[in-house]
Amino acid sequence: MISRFINQLFYFYYLLLIIRIFLTWIPNIDWDSQPFVFMRSLTDPFLNVFRGIIPPIGGMLDISPILAILVLQLIVQPGINLLLGIFGL
Repeated sequence: MISRFINQLFYFYYLLLIIRIFLTWIPNIDWDSQPFVFMRSLTDPFLNVFRGIIPPIGGMLDISPILAILVLQLIVQPGINLLLGIFGL
């Protein structure tokens, strides 16, 4: 039950990342208004880690979200299994 809840949280975060990435392609979005401020506050700390590793190509094309999504996918299931093993849930 707990592993399912954690898995759903990660899935929700994954969807937020995907939506955030697609919204960057829309030039008229005011990122300083709601709900975009809330979305940025949830996703940008994670994305900024990867933006520091992979700079934008040509100054415009940011491929760091691809790495961020891959890392998120790689840590979800092993992380849940580790929690289940440690806490015996």
